[in-house]
Amino acid sequence: MKMRVSAVQYHLHSIRSFEEFAAQCTHYVKTAQEFGAEFVLFPEFFTTQLLSIGSEAGGSLTINELPGFTEQYKNLFITLAVNNSLHIIGGTHVVSRNGKLYNVAHLFYPDGRVEEQAKLHITPTEVDEWNMSAGDHFQVFDTEKGRIAILTCYDIEFPEIVRMAKAKGADVIFCPSCTDDRHGFHRVRYTSHARAIENQVYVVVTGTIGSLPTVDFMRANFGQAAIITPNDIPFPPKGIMAEGELNDDMIITADLDLNLLYEVRERGSVTTWRDRRTDLYTDWEKENIDG
Repeated sequence: MKMRVSAVQYHLHSIRSFEEFAAQCTHYVKTAQEFGAEFVLFPEFFTTQLLSIGSEAGGSLTINELPGFTEQYKNLFITLAVNNSLHIIGGTHVVSRNGKLYNVAHLFYPDGRVEEQAKLHITPTEVDEWNMSAGDHFQVFDTEKGRIAILTCYDIEFPEIVRMAKAKGADVIFCPSCTDDRHGFHRVRYTSHARAIENQVYVVVTGTIGSLPTVDFMRANFGQAAIITPNDIPFPPKGIMAEGELNDDMIITADLDLNLLYEVRERGSVTTWRDRRTDLYTDWEKENIDG
């Protein structure tokens, strides 16, 4: 089984209307569709671009007002997924529930269904500056191409949650990210490689680029998309199937061969998933069959 995936290095810049946002998103999706992609990944917090529209009085919008765009955002990506017959991981969008803000990844299916995964680990900036709350539920998602998980940015830095994803049968981890400097970017990038090696899974990661001068904490972005593999003979030696140019407005695409994952888990140079010492440390395999 193979799946073709694309990852968007989304260029953040000031806009004047939702229609401008929709046109930019449509451009990326259409590009992925022309490449024959079946899954498209957008980055974390890319919808903060909508805050640059400003208020009718000409003032700035804050993170508390971003949930007001939720229905428009969902309707746009439902339409894009259905019309282009794609699975779209619509980055993350900030939603409000019971008076709390959550950073939520959305999976749009080609049949019009929508699934959600809230970010589970919240950074100090999200807590202190945006008063955001952490999600409390983790799930994996079944698609016609296989089982996937969506873990946002900081989430990928915690090995336990990716171990849970693999135990639940996920072969591909999609990681929408948003980092403002080299330090944050490399934390996410290096740990994505570690998670791919530890669990013998693919990790697809991308981030925002550009700048939103009128949006607090979105003025600087440092990003690069990458499609990451385990480090074993059937895969590229550096574990990179494809990667973008740093901080360029672009989209990358590659084919993921799931059968290669199954082969290296059984007969690889190392078999890290099979060789974990469940007699010494807690494991999540009991929640699902070992694959």
